[in-house]
Amino acid sequence: MKCYPKAKTISIMCGGADKKTIRKWVWKFVAAIADLEDMVILWSNRMKGDTGEDCLVSCDGTDFRIAQQKGDLGKLFASHKYKKKSGLRYEVCLCIKTGDIVWINGPYPCGKYPDITIFRNALLSELGPIERVEADDGYSGEAPRHVKCRRSFANPAETGLMQQRVSNRQETVNK
Repeated sequence: MKCYPKAKTISIMCGGADKKTIRKWVWKFVAAIADLEDMVILWSNRMKGDTGEDCLVSCDGTDFRIAQQKGDLGKLFASHKYKKKSGLRYEVCLCIKTGDIVWINGPYPCGKYPDITIFRNALLSELGPIERVEADDGYSGEAPRHVKCRRSFANPAETGLMQQRVSNRQETVNK
């Protein structure tokens, strides 16, 4: 999905269309895909295949590069994942049972909003009374009540392999 070809390459892929035509149609497709979000990415889909577990989704923040911001704005948008270059952060959740993307929240300036702050701003209030999310140690401030993370004092060692598999899937989606 993340592919940034030059206009010439896109032109060849589209049968020789010129740059102006490509730009017109690419943005129409981007808008059409964005319009599908409310029909495809549904929080209720986390319940698919539910067997009564307290943890139905994995959650993580993912950063996207943007044009470098100058001065104080540069610090506000600085992403540790991009060597302090500017970025926007989104929170993405996957259903553990199905792998469906069930939640996207953002964008947030990377330098101002760590993952746990974004989680507390929105997703935390969407969880059921005894529901938790599987997340990395950046969310440990909400463990064990709302988050299962590997380094939490309440995390049993025997869940490590399963948690690694869930984490690997999340990171693959975030790429």
